[in-house]
Amino acid sequence: MLIDNHGRNINYLRFAVTDRCNLRCFYCMPEDGLNWLSRKELMSYEEMLHTCSLLVKMGIQKIRITGGEPFVRKDIMTLLTSISQLDGLQDLSITTNGVLTAPYVPELKKIGIRSVNLSLDTLDANRFFTITRRDEFANVMAALEALLHHDIEVKINAVVMDGKNTQDIIPLVEMTKDLPVSVRFIEEMPFNGDGHIYTGLQWDYVRILDEIKNKYPQIQKLTDAAYSTSYNYQIPGHKGTIGIIAAYSRTFCGTCNRIRITPQGELKTCLYDDGGLNIKDLIRNGASDDELRSVLLDAFGNRAADGWEAEKSRVVHPGLHESMASIGG
Repeated sequence: MLIDNHGRNINYLRFAVTDRCNLRCFYCMPEDGLNWLSRKELMSYEEMLHTCSLLVKMGIQKIRITGGEPFVRKDIMTLLTSISQLDGLQDLSITTNGVLTAPYVPELKKIGIRSVNLSLDTLDANRFFTITRRDEFANVMAALEALLHHDIEVKINAVVMDGKNTQDIIPLVEMTKDLPVSVRFIEEMPFNGDGHIYTGLQWDYVRILDEIKNKYPQIQKLTDAAYSTSYNYQIPGHKGTIGIIAAYSRTFCGTCNRIRITPQGELKTCLYDDGGLNIKDLIRNGASDDELRSVLLDAFGNRAADGWEAEKSRVVHPGLHESMASIGG
């Protein structure tokens, strides 16, 4: 087991395989995109697999592949297949926007992917275009249909944005009536790639829940799983569930079990820190597994107590203008 300096078990890795994305969601990046990393700046698949293998041996049990958008990286299934075969790994999952996902679903099922997080901020095609700046709504819905058809667990992630998609909260909730999905509403975070000014949180987890309760006063609280980042609920008679993630309020930091690695190999022991340890550079400079293990353990032993402490310790502050595409969603 990996235990940090606050007694928290670390068993979950979120690994971003690319910063590139085929959508341009305004809350994540500017309309023209980001200054994309060059191929040599990205970790290679061999370096990623090496890192995953080492971390699984150290105690990581779950890996989620993220981006950017994972499926824009060429031959992504090669990496996913290799990671799925790591001895000791209990759970491999993916976060995707769904644009390119549908054709891969049968193969995802075959290699043992049991859960996919699908980013979907609205069920209205016009609002989808406004938010993402791309006309890809039909492809995302096709991905949802394919995932459900192959009995892969689907968590729909919707970022709640004042004046943009709050009218979609109830329609998204209503998806849980007939579909076995978990619809998760996420507080907007200040990782917008400098595409717009973050003026503060308007819709926190309390306000989101109140909005749902106004329509469904009978909503019931569920028991949250260990390490859950979401407060979970269900409406009686509905097949699916509802989650609310206090990503900006950071109410779940006390049980945080996750670390992140960015596409260029930077370790982030908190979403709100500014990294500092580059695994890719260490590998390319010839570090042995013992040396890598030592520096990783040192980093895990110096985690911030919560996201607020991590943010205060950032070298560049305030105004967190990184993008979730470059951090890893």
